[in-house]
Amino acid sequence: MTLFLFLVLVAVVLGIIGVVVEGMAYLLIIGIVVLVAALVLIAVRWSRRSGRRPTR
Repeated sequence: MTLFLFLVLVAVVLGIIGVVVEGMAYLLIIGIVVLVAALVLIAVRWSRRSGRRPTR
């Protein structure tokens, strides 16, 4: 979970820098890619966890 939060924080910071600083729009794109990667990471972890139901 800390990795997910770190990736989201990095994505937000890169996005803000990419919007504010002129000529650095590529940082906004990198921030969006990092955010999507973080969402995919957390989705994969949650799907694995839901598959481990104990049998009775």
